[in-house]
Amino acid sequence: MEYRDFKGTAVSRLGMGTMRLPRVDGKDGAPIDYERAQAVIDCAFDHGITYYDTAWPYHEGTSEEFVGKALVSRHPRESFTIATKFNYRANPDYRYVFETQLERLQTDAIDFYLVHAVMDGNIDDYLTCGCIEYLAQQREAGRIKHLGFSSHAAPENLRRFLAAGDWEFVQLQLNYLDWECATSREEHDIVAEAGLPIVVMEPVRGGRLASLTPRANAMLHEAHPEWSIASWAMRWVRTLPQVLTVLSGMTTVEQVLDNVATFSAQDALSADDLAVLGAARDAFRNELVAPCTACRYCTDECPAGIDIPEVLNLYNKVKMGSQSSLGAIAKLEGGHPEDCIGCGMCVSSCPQGIDTPAIMAELVQMAG
Repeated sequence: MEYRDFKGTAVSRLGMGTMRLPRVDGKDGAPIDYERAQAVIDCAFDHGITYYDTAWPYHEGTSEEFVGKALVSRHPRESFTIATKFNYRANPDYRYVFETQLERLQTDAIDFYLVHAVMDGNIDDYLTCGCIEYLAQQREAGRIKHLGFSSHAAPENLRRFLAAGDWEFVQLQLNYLDWECATSREEHDIVAEAGLPIVVMEPVRGGRLASLTPRANAMLHEAHPEWSIASWAMRWVRTLPQVLTVLSGMTTVEQVLDNVATFSAQDALSADDLAVLGAARDAFRNELVAPCTACRYCTDECPAGIDIPEVLNLYNKVKMGSQSSLGAIAKLEGGHPEDCIGCGMCVSSCPQGIDTPAIMAELVQMAG
C-alpha cells in the first residue's frame, strides 16, 4: 500500500468509502449486511487501508454506527483515521449531529471532519448557519483533528467557500471522464493553488467507470489484459500529485483486493496508456447519456418514490441499444417515469445537474 504523510499521519492513498456497503439480499434500501460488510472492512484493514470515510446520511443514517462497531471497537484507535461529515440538508442541527456522531463512532475525536456536499444551491445555508464557526471551535478543543469540506459546487463557489474558513483539505469528484467533460480540472487547480491536499471521491464515478461500453472496454483490455477496467480509473487518479487519498465505495472483498493491488503496484500510466485511456474515454462519452453516480441524494426527496439512479442506469442501457432495459424500468418497484410530476427537486439535489424530469418524460414517450 502506498501512503502519504499528512501533518505527521500516514494516510493510505486508497481510502475505504462506506456509502456502498453490502445490503441484506443486495436490495436498495435494505439494512447493511453486517457479516458481509464486516468482511469488507476486515479485508481493507488487513491490507493497510487507514482512511475510512462515512457520513450522517449514508445507508439511511446507519453507516456511522456500523463503522463504530466494525472498526473502532475492534482495533487500536491510532491504527486508522475516520472521516465523517455534517450535511445541512440531512439535519441542520450541527451541534446535535456532531455529538451524535461521536457516540455512533465510539470515539472522542474525529480525524477528518467535513462540511458535506457544498453545492451552488446550499452554499449560503452553510455560510450563514454557524456550522463553520462551531466546527472550528471543536477543532480548537481537539474533538476534530482536521477540518475540510467536500464540494460539488461550480468553480466560482468553490473559491468562495475556500475563502470562508481555515480549511486543511478539500474533497472533490475527480476522474478521467469529468476531467475532460466537466469542471474537475479547474476545481483541482483551484484547490492546488490554495496549497491544500485533495481527497478524491467518485474516482470510478459511482461504479460507472468500472465497465464502459463494449468498444471502450475492448480498447483498454487490449492494452492491458491483466488490468480491470476500474483499475484504469484508479491508476489515472494516482497520477495527480495533489491527491492525498482516493476513496472507493467498496462493496465486496474482491473489489478491495483489486484496488489494493492497484495502489500497491509501482507501475504508473505511461504516455501510451494515457493515450489509450483518452481514446476509450471519448468512445464511452459518445455513448453515455445520463452521467449518474448513484449517490442517491435525489431519492429521499422524490415525491413519486422513483428509484432515480436505477432508472437512469437502465435509461443509459436503452440509449445504447438494450430494449429489454425499457421493459425492466416498467417492472421496478416503487414509482415509474409516468409518475414523475416534474417538480425538479431531484435536479437541485444532483451533484451532476442531471435533468431527470426531462429524461422521465422521454422514457414515457419511448414506452408509448
